[in-house]
Amino acid sequence: MIKNQNTRLLIIAILIAFALWIDLSDTLFLSNPFNGAVVYERNVKPQLGLDLRGGLQVLLEADLPEETDISADSMEVARSVIENRTNALGVSENIVQIAGDRRIVGEFPGLEDTEGVIAVIQQTGLLEFVDMGTTPLPAGTIIETDYGLSEDAVPVEGTAEAEAPIIYHTVMTGGELDEVGVTQDQVGGLQIAFSLHEEGSDIFAEYTATHINQYLAIALDKEIISAPRIQSAITGGSGVITGQFDREGANAFAVQLRYGSLPVPLKIVESRIIGPTLGEDSLQRSLQAGLIGIIIVVLFMGLYYRLPGIMADISIIFYAILAFAIFKWIGVTLTLPGIAGFMLSTGSALDANILVFERLKEELRKGRSLKQAFDMAWSRALPSIRDSNAAVLITSIILFWFGSAFGASIVKGFALTLAMGVLISLFSSLYITRTLLAVALDKIKVTNFPRWFGI
Repeated sequence: MIKNQNTRLLIIAILIAFALWIDLSDTLFLSNPFNGAVVYERNVKPQLGLDLRGGLQVLLEADLPEETDISADSMEVARSVIENRTNALGVSENIVQIAGDRRIVGEFPGLEDTEGVIAVIQQTGLLEFVDMGTTPLPAGTIIETDYGLSEDAVPVEGTAEAEAPIIYHTVMTGGELDEVGVTQDQVGGLQIAFSLHEEGSDIFAEYTATHINQYLAIALDKEIISAPRIQSAITGGSGVITGQFDREGANAFAVQLRYGSLPVPLKIVESRIIGPTLGEDSLQRSLQAGLIGIIIVVLFMGLYYRLPGIMADISIIFYAILAFAIFKWIGVTLTLPGIAGFMLSTGSALDANILVFERLKEELRKGRSLKQAFDMAWSRALPSIRDSNAAVLITSIILFWFGSAFGASIVKGFALTLAMGVLISLFSSLYITRTLLAVALDKIKVTNFPRWFGI
């Protein structure tokens, strides 16, 4: 530990200056003074959560029987697909996380087009190129295909029961797609242009060459989008999907194809739309309540503990500056529960100071010298400070784990800011407060202990 007081003060001053730079900026950048080139740049704009910014929260669950075993890999793929789809729709700062074995929670701050996003999220997105033979079916028709079925499950033509549905053959799936985009045809209509991987290109070319004048349906989730007639062999591994698309529908369709199909079907269990006005009002009220509480605590510490209390008040201000800077630097998403966790961690910092100050008063009452009382107060209080904060950290870890396992993002935000706040408060109380108080006692010749320490 650094014992020189001036060195410790210098370290604290540098930390506070750097923290203030982060707190007062949305973007940090350093430029070369000779040519003006940007050497370093970092975005530190505070990230507001769903409850402060408004948006959409969706709870999804696997639409399969309870006894069906779903692998963790399948859920992770589904989570990744949903995240990619929503990102492609322009939804920024979204949070998509797995909750348990069968659920996925999605949070989309600042979202306006909630219905379009829900539709894209819920679609399994299974694209199939289906052999229709010589009989086309209109767009919108729901069909049965042999994709994913065993040969025994496919009725043999001519022997199937009359009530049994016709099962069409899937030539290939959207898994063979390489690139997908929205283009316009010659008359300005929207269409989906696609290109295939090498293997898919070979399959497509061979099939179209042997099925001229027959119909090839393009179906999404068993619903026919279009069923064009094959007029010639299609080589080169590219083609277009036509239909009655508007701009929004074409983009959503392209996103579904571009980022693949969901490995498991999902259903919406719960969806909530949070308005930004409610979040803004809640934030203002929370900040007002927190400010009032801090003022009361600061006055109490100064009046009751006198000189040590004033040093603790200064330390708490430094703590708030450091904590907010670290939150912005790391990119912690601020939510109302997160702010509550931050406020609660402030109490941990004061609690540590109170333990030290009470031990200090006890030692002074015993008639010890100021230096002896100062050193013994910190050594006696340290085990209690360590154990109490360790208990809070363990609780925070448990809350964070349960929040991750069950999709309780509110609990996660609270636990994260609480744990980080406790760690920062330990530094504040054990290093900053101690340094400031030691410097104050060194510079001020204290002769009247009751007056200066509230004994």
